[in-house]
Amino acid sequence: MRKNRAAAVAVALAVILGAGLAPVRAAEPLKLRISWAVIPGQLTAVLFQNPTILEHYGKSYTVELTHFRGSTPQIMGLASGDLSFASLAFSSFGLAIQNAHLNDIRAVADLYQDGIPGYYTNEYMVRTDSGINKAADLKGKIVATNAIGGAVDIASKKFLLTHGLQATRDYQVVEVQFPNMLVSIEEKKIDLATMIMPFSIEAHRQSNLKTLFTVGEAMGPAQTTLLVARVPFIAAHRAVLVDFFEDWIRALHWFYDPKNREQAIKIVADFTKKPPSEYSGWLFTHKDYYRNPNALPNLQALQNNLNTQKELGFLKIAIDVKKYADVSLVTEAAKRAR
Repeated sequence: MRKNRAAAVAVALAVILGAGLAPVRAAEPLKLRISWAVIPGQLTAVLFQNPTILEHYGKSYTVELTHFRGSTPQIMGLASGDLSFASLAFSSFGLAIQNAHLNDIRAVADLYQDGIPGYYTNEYMVRTDSGINKAADLKGKIVATNAIGGAVDIASKKFLLTHGLQATRDYQVVEVQFPNMLVSIEEKKIDLATMIMPFSIEAHRQSNLKTLFTVGEAMGPAQTTLLVARVPFIAAHRAVLVDFFEDWIRALHWFYDPKNREQAIKIVADFTKKPPSEYSGWLFTHKDYYRNPNALPNLQALQNNLNTQKELGFLKIAIDVKKYADVSLVTEAAKRAR
């Protein structure tokens, strides 16, 4: 009996010691659930398509992408925790704070900016045979926007208001999805179309359309869309998020490197199921939107944009952007990505 008991104790000790010496299994990579709305304006959906340039993907994090038709519906996903990062327009960023009471929301990275001198800016177009040659000519006309209260809607309302025209009182506003803008204005269902990339490229091929004004002329630089997260999520996963943004910045630099341009365009073309020729004339050049190479958001532009949003009545509260921004993740990541 004593021998059996001693043997049992020995076996137990061996198991305990063996367990202590066994290698610890690495933690599973953190799944980052990220939303996106438009491509190639937002590059989120393609930045991780070339894993050879990513150092941390599959090790400390992975990415799960979800497509949304716009930025406002993403607020709910951010509030519920279903999204790690949301791709918000400056307009929906303000509404997330005011309406959804997401006081722990933080602007963490740039997606793309509009109205930056020397780069592409969204256009508002009319037919050449419409008789509309200046803002005042839109009185009594139909102005199309993708979503009332959205970024490009705010820009058009600001421009027209500075020229004495007030929405509803002086002109009618209708919602039209971006892919349908061109056919709507060609069929004379609307008088002013809001054109963003890549739809504006096709619009310029039409000899019967012209640009009346741009976002840049309407409101100057705009932090059109930005990547947003919440404070508890950032605090819980800071080290992984720096890894993520290091890969993000490294991928961004790769896409913009002229020697990779043909391959980069092919990645976008394959994702969107369009021929590379649709992008070769402008993508990743100064004819494209401006994207900060280190993903740093333009906080001054964002502040000005939110001020305009409030002036036009789409926001009821004043928002101090500095209280709702955390650029430390991309700042640290940029140092490592060099």
